[in-house]
Amino acid sequence: MNRKNIYSILLAIVVIAFYFLNDKVDAKIANDNYQKVNAPNATTNEGYLPSSTTGVVVHHQYYSLSYSEKDEQAEWVAYELKKSHLSRTKFKRPYFEIDKSIPTKAAHWRNYKKSGYDKGHLCPAGDRRFSKKAHDETFLTSNISPQSHAFNSGVWNKLEQKVRYWANKYDGVYVVTGGVLSGKAKTIGTEKVTVPNYFYKVLLDNDGGRIKMIAFLVPHQDNNKPLYEYVVSVDQIEKLTGIDFFPQLEDTLENRLEARKDYKEWSFR
Repeated sequence: MNRKNIYSILLAIVVIAFYFLNDKVDAKIANDNYQKVNAPNATTNEGYLPSSTTGVVVHHQYYSLSYSEKDEQAEWVAYELKKSHLSRTKFKRPYFEIDKSIPTKAAHWRNYKKSGYDKGHLCPAGDRRFSKKAHDETFLTSNISPQSHAFNSGVWNKLEQKVRYWANKYDGVYVVTGGVLSGKAKTIGTEKVTVPNYFYKVLLDNDGGRIKMIAFLVPHQDNNKPLYEYVVSVDQIEKLTGIDFFPQLEDTLENRLEARKDYKEWSFR
């Protein structure tokens, strides 16, 4: 091999290495900037946000989420539902939009087309009717998960209405919700969006320093059982998901509350 060919090969190697390293640096910068995303005037109380198993957390103005790229949906969505947020105002449903805040790109709504599953909201549009902007923000594809229509309009809808009842009764609650993304599950669409076998809701109420919590684990199927039959401990959902729901609480208090499974204690006040 002559010297000219050697120089050409070396130059090609240097160019390839440069572009590879540059892409890595750009990806790191994008990820660092992404981790700092926090919309102004956000109503989410970050003091009660769960841990993220993926490291991909986005703070929208009216809710926060942790995105799981392998499942093409949020592992959790968290927000505060205040009494003042409750409204009967009905806005026109917008089209679903891809969430551009997700660095790996959120799943496209077309994955749901002819799949047999609803685009199930995690932060319900019904919890964000206090303004059109808040309502429409729930129609980002990072805030949906595949749900059968019977489940979405049945027991899950009943639980969402109950949460609004408690938000009114207790003058606000903190809500964390998502699908259980562990274990074997089917997928839909070309991007293989996971269809959870279970969905959960974890609620926290802080009544002047008196903190209580309750958790629901609901099988993804049509059923008419009373809601209290789906009450589990927060610990049980943590074991299923790997998520630490309230790491900001003092450890002794967190351990005591998360081990409890008491519908009556939650409902009493």
